[in-house]
Amino acid sequence: MSAIRIFTIFDLDNDRDLHDLLVEESQAGASGFEVTARSGGGTMNERWTARARNGIAAAEEVIVICGEHTNSSPRVTAELRIAQEEGKPYLLLWGRRERMCTRPVGARPDDTMYSWTRDILRAQLNATLRASQPLQVPDSLKRP
Repeated sequence: MSAIRIFTIFDLDNDRDLHDLLVEESQAGASGFEVTARSGGGTMNERWTARARNGIAAAEEVIVICGEHTNSSPRVTAELRIAQEEGKPYLLLWGRRERMCTRPVGARPDDTMYSWTRDILRAQLNATLRASQPLQVPDSLKRP
């Protein structure tokens, strides 16, 4: 099975180290995912939005790394909105175990923020991706 292509959303000003840890984890053997694109810097204009949309559209899934200031990052808010518009499955990842992490603006009330362990991350990536797929009904169960 090929690795799940991931776009990572994170607060560039405060959580770049968390993104780097996630990339390291993705490169570890048998992680099951590959970070193919990430939050981008620069002025938030039409070109920035187009780059973010292209990166998100090319990914199979989105990970939002949540830190202490995630709720005040306009980039995180904009990228999450784009992921929702693109219909991409996403999960919120609690980035700093020892600190209070915040949910991004625009997260749905039923979005859960998951603890960041290798096993939980792998299980949630697979579950989120499966849940986003349409149900397949075997031909033998379809009505004629």
